[in-house]
Amino acid sequence: MKHVIDIPRTAMEVFNMLPEGTRCEVIDNTLYMSPSPNYDHQDLLGDIFVMLKEATTKNQWGKVFIAPFDVYLSGEADVVQPDLIFVKDQHNSIIQKNGIHGVPDLVIELLSSNKSYDTKKKFDLYQRNLIPEYIIIDPETKEVWQYLLGEDGRYEQIASEKGRLVVSALNAQFSF
Repeated sequence: MKHVIDIPRTAMEVFNMLPEGTRCEVIDNTLYMSPSPNYDHQDLLGDIFVMLKEATTKNQWGKVFIAPFDVYLSGEADVVQPDLIFVKDQHNSIIQKNGIHGVPDLVIELLSSNKSYDTKKKFDLYQRNLIPEYIIIDPETKEVWQYLLGEDGRYEQIASEKGRLVVSALNAQFSF
């Protein structure tokens, strides 16, 4: 008796075979795997998540998610796990049990060992998928880079300060 083994043909097929919780993403049919983040990354991520979660819950603005939580973009051809994700209440139909299927209102990435991955590869993906707001934070220096989607579909950088998170999607500010 012959056994037929289905061999994955795409990065997304490989992704779908991985155990739950595996730290990986698919961008442009390429599978990217990351090591666990360091202490500074996780400490700041937890602090910012708590601030955003408290503000969004209190004001009933929407839902905040912390990685790992899959975000399916490009008609589900790409899947990423941003460090923080915000979806406004009026867009909550994109939230499903296995992740977000569509464009969240905000993604935040904290830089880790592969800085160009967040500043170039993910930047391009988020811009291409018209995510309205993208914020990058360096956990070591507390530098913040905030980008808002312009009418031309391209990100425009907004002036920002070290240690201060200004979230346009929430019309709120936080210090860290």
